[in-house]
Amino acid sequence: MTVPQAVLDRLKDAVGAKGFSTDQNDIAPYLEEWRSKYSGHTPLLLKPAMAAEVSAILRIAHETGTPVVTQGGNTGLVGGQIPHGEILLSTRRLTQMAPVDESGMTVTVEAGVTLAQVQAAADDRNLLFPLSLASEGSCTIGGNIATNAGGTHVLRYGMTRALVLGLQAVLPNGSVLDMLRALHKDNTGYDMKQMLIGSEGTLGVITAATLRLFPKPEVSVTAMVAVPTPAAALALMGAMQARTGGMLSAFELLPRIALDLVIRHVEGTRDPLAAPSPWYVLLEATSGAATDLAASVETTLAKAIGDGIATDAVVAASQAQSAALWKLREGVSESQKREGASIKHDISVPVAMIPDFIIRATPAVLAIVPGARPVSFGHLGDGNLHFNFSAPAGGDGEEFLARWDEVQQCVHDIVQTFGGSISAEHGIGTMKVAALPRYKSHAELDALRAIKAAFDPKNILNPGKLVPPVLRL
Repeated sequence: MTVPQAVLDRLKDAVGAKGFSTDQNDIAPYLEEWRSKYSGHTPLLLKPAMAAEVSAILRIAHETGTPVVTQGGNTGLVGGQIPHGEILLSTRRLTQMAPVDESGMTVTVEAGVTLAQVQAAADDRNLLFPLSLASEGSCTIGGNIATNAGGTHVLRYGMTRALVLGLQAVLPNGSVLDMLRALHKDNTGYDMKQMLIGSEGTLGVITAATLRLFPKPEVSVTAMVAVPTPAAALALMGAMQARTGGMLSAFELLPRIALDLVIRHVEGTRDPLAAPSPWYVLLEATSGAATDLAASVETTLAKAIGDGIATDAVVAASQAQSAALWKLREGVSESQKREGASIKHDISVPVAMIPDFIIRATPAVLAIVPGARPVSFGHLGDGNLHFNFSAPAGGDGEEFLARWDEVQQCVHDIVQTFGGSISAEHGIGTMKVAALPRYKSHAELDALRAIKAAFDPKNILNPGKLVPPVLRL
């Protein structure tokens, strides 16, 4: 696609000299996603510094039919943020943050503020913003909202959509939808902010949000537990939830190979337990000071070991030890990347079905790619599994990656039989848009397309992402 020079000039004028770049060296870091699976190109990078500039950009784009792709921190994993000839709009200069409202427990921030910055602002006021991702130092709030990010604390606090009270967004025609209201209840019609959350930049450009904060827990207990099977991990979770009164904030499942990869590739990590185990759980429980949470966790672990549900456990005795245990979990994706080629999935099934899913899907993939190394880990508490496979040891990485689509369809077909989702928290983007009609009903797809057409009748925002074209016979 070619954007006329006259349109490019108008877009440049809309943001001023500091708000654009045509230098391909400057633009290059925006054009490749973290896993290097998707790379793109653009004639112009726009870097607006305020919502009014975003509005001006989209008015021009709407008038001229010029497609635009929006990008936050470029940490997405399904290619939704990568342009393929479209104008690229980065929200990284939208960095204003209002003071934390301590009594209302909210904070209003612009879309380019990083997740880590929001966490720190809340922490400074003895509050908590619970969204937590491995990429929190570079991912942005706008991107988190556009993809409805999940992370490790969904079990206790919910997905991103549960953390957003108000939203400001610019619609494809340039009009500003200002809904920055710190209301927990607003039953005055369609919830427009929820329509935009998770829309992957296809319905509007998110420019600011009012976020929900929580009291900072006074007590936090972190433990790494060795378990023989995922079924045992599930039993442990039920016992722990019952014993702690629902105080679990995270419950992560890890296979032995994940720890081996982290210890091999991430400096400063070590095996937390004396003997290896096929599977591990990393759990965290939090509460106020009045609860003897540590005793509840330790008593439950002791009983689990006695019952054979667990075989060993270590409870962090300090914040440093807790951080060391979390480093093992947070290093899995990076260590798998360093290990070499991998085929990855972001799926969800009903929590109780996770063990059966692993038992069924793992041999199905190995039948396609013998010798592949299963690295299945993730958020057992909410049924979200990163069902990944590393290339066979010593194998040809490119040959392995060439089987990506075949392996992915195999996995997704099994997910469907379990009543699950082919995208739990990463989104659809470019990676899964062609597959979506295989797993969504005609009615669902028609509704998806109708919403897109109502918001963006000229299809200028992130075209070709999330919403599949009509291909019926």
